[in-house]
Amino acid sequence: MTQEAKERGPFARFLVEDHRRLDVLLQAAATQPAQVNREVYDQFRVGLLRHIGMEEKILFPAVQRWRGGTPLPIAAKLRLDHGALATLLMPTPTPAILATIRRLLMDHNVLEEGPGGVYDLCDQLAGSEAEPLLKDLLAAPSLAVMPHSDSPAVMTTLRRTLERAGYRMEADIGRDVPVTPARES
Repeated sequence: MTQEAKERGPFARFLVEDHRRLDVLLQAAATQPAQVNREVYDQFRVGLLRHIGMEEKILFPAVQRWRGGTPLPIAAKLRLDHGALATLLMPTPTPAILATIRRLLMDHNVLEEGPGGVYDLCDQLAGSEAEPLLKDLLAAPSLAVMPHSDSPAVMTTLRRTLERAGYRMEADIGRDVPVTPARES
């Protein structure tokens, strides 16, 4: 464990470690040019959906409660990113989808794990609730995932969800997902 990791609180350590585990799976899913290792990708997919669920269903509600009912100012952006990531997991994976996921996670993870980010804030606010909440996060179940769908409806939803979050596909995925410029912030 690095000195920086030792200095972080339990939420930051646990959730950043989960980010790293997911990063390794995403990289391993794309080791062959123009191919996706589906077995590894499926592990990544289940893991990312579980991670998003931990944040959306356990962590963010706790932070809002600790803040007297006021959500984090960044919560809306994080939810848009989570929606875009979940939608990117719906179609059959391609190298372009993996590249888009990777880029989105690079931006997103900084908001959560950077100095003064969401995870540090959780560690600051948790107080006596830290241990039970960490137990809840550790006990979060894996999710059953639906089969991939490349239907026109999924592709349209993917494009719109990415646009709302301020992203676009990294490259043409060979399906009905028009490439549109990223929204200006």
